[in-house]
Amino acid sequence: MKPFVYDYTHEQWKQWMSSHKQAEWRANQMMDWLYVKRVQSFDEMSNLPKTLRAELSEAFHFLPLDVITTQQSKDGTVKFLFGLHDGHAIETVIMRHQYGISVCVTTQVGCRIGCTFCASTLGGLKRNLTSGEIVAQVLKAQRFLDETDERVKSVVVMGSGEPFENYDETIRFIRIINDSRGLNIGQRHITVSTSGVVDNIYRFADEDWQVGLAISLHAPNQELRSNLMPINRRFPLAQLLDACWYYLERTGRRLTFEYALIGGKNDQLEHAHELGKLLQGMNCLVNLIPVNYVPERDYTRTSRNKIFDFKRVLDSYKISTTIRREQGHDIDAACGQLRAKHSQLS
Repeated sequence: MKPFVYDYTHEQWKQWMSSHKQAEWRANQMMDWLYVKRVQSFDEMSNLPKTLRAELSEAFHFLPLDVITTQQSKDGTVKFLFGLHDGHAIETVIMRHQYGISVCVTTQVGCRIGCTFCASTLGGLKRNLTSGEIVAQVLKAQRFLDETDERVKSVVVMGSGEPFENYDETIRFIRIINDSRGLNIGQRHITVSTSGVVDNIYRFADEDWQVGLAISLHAPNQELRSNLMPINRRFPLAQLLDACWYYLERTGRRLTFEYALIGGKNDQLEHAHELGKLLQGMNCLVNLIPVNYVPERDYTRTSRNKIFDFKRVLDSYKISTTIRREQGHDIDAACGQLRAKHSQLS
């Protein structure tokens, strides 16, 4: 199958132009058409010779991301269900914050990690997305925002799938959206979340950049984490923490730990104390997340009072802690919910 136009970095476009006897500066024109003017066909690239446009059309596809469903929340959150060229569906979310607009992107169709509290894993992993299919999600979101003269300020790679099991495509995606000739989204405004694929945490730490990293932790000990997240049997908690320490020492950047509070499972004060002792001394932020209700999972939400009690314990260990503001509560905003609902109806 032909690659998508959004699969290529600026450097790859320069190489392609050179190999097709075109001046390298044609790559600059390509990036401008794709990411500044955001055209959706080669015919619109009016400053490219017709012969070159014909060659491009032979060699590349424009990515068909069809909007299947759009849901808009009262709080400004927007969730898209996009159809891919092969019939699969993926989700992308626009979130509005005081500091600007963020887009949450998906890196895989489905997920094989098997976290028991997540809808993304229902039905397993279908396939990885290409870098272009991930880039196209941000472009679709930006085109939606163009209607109100708004701009994507930050990107979180926290949608369906495990980014570090699709590592190379995820890294290429980041390089494309960060490129000054691409979407020009600053590295400090991009965060990738992993469930703990330890090998690639080391690789990520060695990338020598300012992209943020978040670890989906969700439990303070080996036994509980293995019950909630089967990946913990493959990459035990001790190995994960070793990789986290390496990241901190290698990058000097603060690490985020995500902790979804599940009623009666991992939200007791004893768990908070365990977590405090586990992370004490780390340059980290713990993000407490009230678990989203998933009909297929028999989990209950932690009460608001318990969440604040949990936070107070972590505060006593001098650990920076935030409570995630709920967004899209009146729509299917949690990872995989909208796709799962669509699959049931199809």
